[in-house]
Amino acid sequence: MADLVKQAIEDIPNQAGTLQKENGSDFKIVPVKALPIVAAVIIGLIVSIAGNWHWPLDFYHVVGGGLWTGIDLFVGFVVGPIIGRMSVPARMEFSSRFMPKMLLIMPTVVTMTLGSGFQLARKLGDLNSGASTHGWLVASFVVVAVMTVIALGVLEPANIAVLFELKKEHPDGMVIGRLMRRFIYTAGITGAMQVATLVIMTKVATS
Repeated sequence: MADLVKQAIEDIPNQAGTLQKENGSDFKIVPVKALPIVAAVIIGLIVSIAGNWHWPLDFYHVVGGGLWTGIDLFVGFVVGPIIGRMSVPARMEFSSRFMPKMLLIMPTVVTMTLGSGFQLARKLGDLNSGASTHGWLVASFVVVAVMTVIALGVLEPANIAVLFELKKEHPDGMVIGRLMRRFIYTAGITGAMQVATLVIMTKVATS
């Protein structure tokens, strides 16, 4: 088994070069066509916060939080293990299609969730130390802060690094493999932490 793993690692650079020759680097790092959608979402969020409107804020928080939770759980516990078992060329091909979309999706849903959630907490008085849900809210801030750092400080840079590596004339399969492992592990961590977030948020909603 150890010999097979060693051989697979040694073959990564050759496989990367083969993939580059077959598929080229004909993908866009940033999906430009999706930018108007992202802009519309962010503008709507800003207007909702400025107007302090309850229903739109609730909508943004529920939808953003649901997407963030669902994506983390799906990527961490479904996509991650699948990627881990794929061959290096297949993994690189998948990354070239998957990562550009995640580059826009994750910052957008994180911004939706955090921006609307904080404004809701202010509007409903949950930030006051005397509020019955204050302790649970502080716990959610801690968990969400850690997830945000992981999502924007680890996952997103890994996404960008993979895309730039794939754009090279001769991508380094070892580098891509290492970055994808980082992506898989951190996605799994945030997926597990999302379970804690679900427990906290349901407690806040029913208190």
